[in-house]
Amino acid sequence: MGALTRTIENIINSYENPQLGTAVILSVLLMALVLCIYEFIVYRVVSHRAFYNKSFNICIAVLPLFIATIILCLQSNIVITLGTIGALAIIRFRTAIKDPVDMLYLLWSVHIGITCGCQLYEVSVLTSLLVTVVLLIMENWGIGKKPFILVFHCATEQENAVLETLKTVTKSYRVKSRNYTSKGMNCVVELSVKKTEELANKLTEIGVEKFSVIEYDSDDVL
Repeated sequence: MGALTRTIENIINSYENPQLGTAVILSVLLMALVLCIYEFIVYRVVSHRAFYNKSFNICIAVLPLFIATIILCLQSNIVITLGTIGALAIIRFRTAIKDPVDMLYLLWSVHIGITCGCQLYEVSVLTSLLVTVVLLIMENWGIGKKPFILVFHCATEQENAVLETLKTVTKSYRVKSRNYTSKGMNCVVELSVKKTEELANKLTEIGVEKFSVIEYDSDDVL
């Protein structure tokens, strides 16, 4: 019985942090704020999608501040710890995450908040720098091979000539759909090309009057 009592007292004493003063709180919040701004900039620069979500970027930039202070509270008192765990257990977030990469930024925000709240600043800074390098490498992987969608209208008998032209100016292409009418045909082609100007000139030379070249990234059309 005495051993159990001592164990409980040790657990309670471990949550009593007399060093949790104003200076510690301000240093944690300041470091978290610096890394929040850094993540905000990285998301804005690295994210090359058409529909940049400013609201989501603000969310991931502010979230670490709350998490860091929650971690500080968890270190201060066991009663607060149990109450916080119970409060967070009933929270449900139903906002859908459309892009899997956004989950990475959310996890990054949580990581900043936890590490700064535990005052492990070196871990937070080094991890953030490494993540930035990895994101830049992955985002620019295969530079010059941006995917495009070509939508063109031409006479039915011109189809073979257009496809032969695509072979000469693109690295690869794939016909996604064909729509035939009495006035000609509409065709959608997915292709990889470095210079869209060269593609446009070639199509104009063979007599294709109406066409559109659309750059896209995943499911977002640019």
